[in-house]
This record gives sequence, structure tokens and C-alpha cells, in this order.
Amino acid sequence: MALPAAGRVIFANKRQMKHYISKGLRNLSVGSQIHACAQSIQCLQTATSQSNAVHVIVNRRSQLSDGCISNENNPSNWTNAMWAAIAFSLFRKAEEEDTRTESQKKEDEIILLLKRAKLCIMRGQMNGASDYLHQAVALAHQTNNNQAIIYTYSLMANLAYVQGQSDNAEKLFKAAMSFMLSGGTPQDDNGVIEMSLKLATIYAGQNKSELAETGFQFCTESLESKLEKFKELPAEEQSEELRKETRLLLGLTLDSHARYMASIHRLNRAVVDYRGALKICQEEQGETHPQSLVLLSDLAAILDLQGRHDEALLLVKQAVELSREAGHPDQHVLLGNMAGVLMHNGLFEEAVKLYKEALALAQSVGDEETVERIREGLKEVGNRRKAQDAEAAKSETEAAKSETEDPEE
Repeated sequence: MALPAAGRVIFANKRQMKHYISKGLRNLSVGSQIHACAQSIQCLQTATSQSNAVHVIVNRRSQLSDGCISNENNPSNWTNAMWAAIAFSLFRKAEEEDTRTESQKKEDEIILLLKRAKLCIMRGQMNGASDYLHQAVALAHQTNNNQAIIYTYSLMANLAYVQGQSDNAEKLFKAAMSFMLSGGTPQDDNGVIEMSLKLATIYAGQNKSELAETGFQFCTESLESKLEKFKELPAEEQSEELRKETRLLLGLTLDSHARYMASIHRLNRAVVDYRGALKICQEEQGETHPQSLVLLSDLAAILDLQGRHDEALLLVKQAVELSREAGHPDQHVLLGNMAGVLMHNGLFEEAVKLYKEALALAQSVGDEETVERIREGLKEVGNRRKAQDAEAAKSETEAAKSETEDPEE
């Protein structure tokens, strides 16, 4: 069983992780191997925790390489094809002899269980998916199929996180890493580093600051060291694909650490990390790439929290303009970010206009989380307007009183 990359992505939220698991399992075939296309690291993604701000950092979407998933926009076609393939394997002609070895039969059974788990995830049946994955990993253990064990543990860990089971996700990621390392995978392998990054993110969410910082530091230093080693290799031994993957994973690490720094109000460090992540993403994927625009908007949001409203407005305007041209999938969130910056600059009319545009787009795509935050933003604009009007009225009253008490001679 060929093991796919264990998900070269870190997840901004549970909805996106569910989306990733569904996509990743779609690569499984009914044959004796799991065929998976290489997956690109995407400089992500997620909402920066802001207690007093209305900004919404764009939710990142993990993006797989082109051609990695077929029939993406028509899941029913894929489902029909999958069941047709399963039917073909299960209902052979009576006279056809099954020449598979016992090992191949067990492997096919594991794959079938993973496919059933995938169908449950597509239907939102997380408990059913968990049951199938537990059966798959038990069978993998019985047959000593380490690659299947690692792959299934990784999926189980992601699913546990989707269900809010951080402690269980932590144990499963550690189990997957243990099997990888005991099987000879080096500590600086990108798959190991990626799982370490997920663990660091889990620790950050659990407020285990020391463990989180240790994890982020390990990931950053390991990746920077790998990139330095790449430079020393002879040209014929250099892999451009691996170099790019490693550098994008470094960008992802900086992005994740920036979000953690913002959540604990260490905004100066968050700015440094966001700038680093943005630089990598722009150089590797282009200035108009969706993730580059996400990071640009994220950086603007942090600058706005620091009171650097003019700098923030300049960056977020750039992000919104480029997103309109490129048709960014999360344009409604970028618009909401820009509306928040405008509000903090006292430009209430423009802020309301953008908030309403963002609200309509968010409702059209069913992003309820962003809809709620935009409504909170509109409410805050209203409150700020009232406060401004009250202050103006107070000033006028005091001025009139002063004129009454001290008339001009």
C-alpha cells in the first residue's frame, strides 16, 4: 500500500479539516495500492483570535494539486463510479478465479473500509466514519501494514480534531509519528514536521504555551536547516519540488505561529511572522495567489489592532482589489476585514457599505460564521456612530453654554 503524504496541510478550522479528509480519501482506489497525487503545501489559514476587533482573518482552505481529485464538482458521479468498482470486485463471474494473495485481500479490505469512512464523512456521519477507521487500523495492525497504520492514524487524528477531541487527536498524531520514526523516517522529514506542527497548534489551543512554543521552534529550525542543506547540494541532486514543498511548509509554520502570537496579544511578533509567511507565499506562489491575499489581509488586521490604521488600510485595500480581479473564494471575508479597518479609521459610511456587500456574499455561500461576525461588525459601527454623535452633541452644548456665559462684547 503506497502511503500518500499524510496531509501536507494544517487546518484553520474544523470545517476545513472535514473538507480535507473528504478530499484526501477520494484518492483511494479499489486496487491493491492507494494511489495519491502529491499535495501542495498551502500557506494557510485561519481566523486570528481578536477579543476587541471585528476583523475576520480568512479561513484557509487546504488546496490539493491540480488533477489530484477527479469529479470534484460532481460527487455523485464519483460515488457511482466507486460503487461500480466495488460491485465489480465483489460480484465476479462465478468461473473467474480470485488470484489475490491473502495479503492483497486484507489490503483491499482496508481500502474498502477507508472508502466507507469517506462516505460517512461526506454525509456528516462522523461517528460512523470513526468506526470504519478503527476497523481499518485494527486490520492494518493484524497484517503489520505500517504504511496503512500511519495513514489511518493520521486520518483518525484529523477526524478527532474535527469532533473537538483535542486530547484524542494529540494521542493519534503521536501514534502516527511513532510508527513513522520507528520505521526509519528521519525526524526532519516533512511529514514528521507537519504532524509536529499540528501538535503545536493543538497545544496552542489548549493554552499549553511551553509545549506549543517548543513545537513551533522545532518545526521552524528543522525547516530552515533543511533549506540551507538544499543550497549545498549539487545541482543534479536538488529536487525543486521538495525545496518548494519545504519552503511552503516553513511559510505555513510562520503563519500558524503568527496566529498563536496574535491570540495571546504578542502582536509585534505576530507581525514579524506574518511578513515572513507572506514573503514566502508571494515568492513561491505569486502575489495574486489566494493564500497570498489571505496573508496580506491577516497582516493588515494585526496592524489595525496595533493602531496602525493607515498601514492596515493600505494593505487590506490591496488585498481586496486583487481578490476582486482574481475572484477569490473568500472575498466576503476580505471585504469584512477591510470594513473593520475603515471603521477603526472613522469612515463609517464606507465601512457599512462594505459590510453589507460582504454580508450578501457570505450569505450566498452559506458561511454562517462570517455572517455572524459581519453582523457584529455592523452593530459595532452603529454603536460607534451613536457614541460619536453623543460626543458631538455634548461638545455643541458645552460650546453654546460657554458663549452664553461669556458673550462677546
